[in-house]
This record gives sequence, C-alpha cells and structure tokens, in this order.
Amino acid sequence: MKIAIVTGGGDCPGLNAVIRAVAKTAAKRGWETLGIIGGYDGLLNPPNFRLLDYKALDGLLVRGGTILGTANRGQFSAKTGHGETRQLPKELLDATKQGMEALGISALVSVGGDGSLTIAQQMHEAGIPIVGVPKTIDNDLAATTTTFGFDSAVACATDALDRLHTTAESHNRVMVLEVMGRYAGWIALYAGLAGGADVILIPEIPFHYETICAAVMEREKKGKHFTLIIAAEGAKPAGGDFVTASGQEKNREARLGGIGAVVAAEVEQRTGKETRVMVLGHLQRGGSPTYMDRVLCTLFGAKAVELITEGRFGRMVAHNGRFVESVPLAEATGRLRTVPLDEGFVHATRSLGICLGD
Repeated sequence: MKIAIVTGGGDCPGLNAVIRAVAKTAAKRGWETLGIIGGYDGLLNPPNFRLLDYKALDGLLVRGGTILGTANRGQFSAKTGHGETRQLPKELLDATKQGMEALGISALVSVGGDGSLTIAQQMHEAGIPIVGVPKTIDNDLAATTTTFGFDSAVACATDALDRLHTTAESHNRVMVLEVMGRYAGWIALYAGLAGGADVILIPEIPFHYETICAAVMEREKKGKHFTLIIAAEGAKPAGGDFVTASGQEKNREARLGGIGAVVAAEVEQRTGKETRVMVLGHLQRGGSPTYMDRVLCTLFGAKAVELITEGRFGRMVAHNGRFVESVPLAEATGRLRTVPLDEGFVHATRSLGICLGD
C-alpha cells in the first residue's frame, strides 16, 4: 500500500514531526509513504513528490518548518477575504484524483489549518480518500482542544515579553508586542499571562483606547513607569475593523498586520508616554517545536495512519483534552474555537487586574 502526506497553509514548528510520525507508522505496516512537494499542487500533472524512507526522516523530530514545502495561495486556496469559503472547481478536484491514481496513492494525509482542511473536506466529498491533521499556531479549530504549533508560538511570544520587560522598565516606556491571532486571541492570552503583560488585546473583545490609556496612567500613579501591552493581529477597537498589512490578493485571505503600531501611536499621543512597538511576525512560525508539540505531532501522525488502516476517511485527528481521537472533517472546518468570554482564562485575567481593553 502507498499513502501520501501533504502540508498546507502557513508553516509552523511540528510539521516535520508529523511527517516523521506518519511515515514511520506506515513503514511498520509495510507501506510506502510519499511526501507531496509544495502543497496540493504537487499532486497535479506533472507530480512533485519525494519518497519518505528512513533516510529522509533523519532529524525531523526537532527540525522546524516542513521538508515538503507548503502553500497558502494559488488555485487550491479555499479561504478568501476575511474567512469566506471558496468552492474549488470540479475540474481541479478531478485532476487531483487523477494525479493520485497515477501515482498509485491509496490515501492522503492532509496537514493544515481551517483553510487546508476545508480543501480536504471538499476532496473527501469528491471521493478522494483523505484524513486530516490539525495545524495552526492560532489554536482556533473548534473540533480539537489543541492544535500543534500553538505551544511553540506561545513559547516564542512569552520569551519576547520577558525580554521586552527589562528594556521597558529601563527606559520607562510602554512596549506593544503584536502577535499572530486572526480571529482568536489564544496566543496573546496565553503569552500575556505567562509573560506578565499589563494589557492584553484579543479579537474577541473590542477595545477602547480610553481604557488602555487609563490602565497605563494607573500604573504611573502606583510608581510603575512602564507598561507591557500584547495585541493579537486581529484585535480591533470597538466599532472599528481589522488593520490589514497590504491590499487584498485574489483567492487569498486578507493579510492582517499593523494593529500594534496603531495602538502604540494612540497610547503615546494620549498619555505622553514614550511608546515602542515590536511585531513578532514569522518568528512565531520558525524554530524547533517545543516538547509538547513534538509529543502532540507524534500522536497525531500515528493516529492518522490508524484512521487509514481502518478505512475511516473524511475525518480529522483531534485531542479532546485527555487523549487523541477523531472527528468528521465537516465538524472541524468552518467553526472557529475562540476565547470564551464568560469563563476560564478571561475570568482569571480580569481577577488579576490585567486590562483587556474593554
């Protein structure tokens, strides 16, 4: 039996660990695993792939990025604008199916976030044998409690806050750290709590500049002459809209970015406090995965092969908080897991006196 694995969407730590787990688990069954190069396009004629034998798997557990490459634009883009779903043309799905048949591929493992898994669902509906593995640093897929890449991104953002703390205190400045998080503020919230942020801005809670500035000045009164603000890229003021980094590209989601600079300018103008901004950007996507992500990726990859063995296609591996299970792809896409506002982390954050901007 021959299977294949494809990585799509933005890269993140752990992709290679999943590739390794899938190929090793398949090899134990006597199967051959192909790695599709450059996203789903590698399945089309002429195909682009590599054999994932034991030699190809050396060192993958700790290696960042993906040896297969990835893509989040082009003809296989399933998300446009601000999360609108696009139906792929039937001709493209038929060509994908033909490409798999030509390579002798019996099943496909798709590793990606909401966009890539939306494509996977459409492929499943077109009769392509496929299973999904959830990947997104935003941790915003509703059907799983955790996605791999998230823990590594939080570790990066927390380290950045730790470093900004000392320079902010030395210069009596307000420091604004912009992190990823399009529609869900999990990275900003986790890192903000772990890194001692004074203000946390997330997409789920529209903020007011007056509230943020009041928090800054309250710290001044208490003798704290510096403030740390962490803002998810999707955070927006009450009544406002997303801040985008560039013009809208065809068949692609809008690229967010710049809210940190907007917040910094407003805070400095309103309070008179010297303010600096840092955009963490793609640093959150690079480097080796944390041990938590390495374990999660290994469990996810092994479970994906189990689903293929059982012929349970059209499903995504998921973590339910205790162990790894699987859910239908249809339940895993189109529904985002956002930060709940009436319990858990938000309640604890308010209890600590951290400003959420509202």
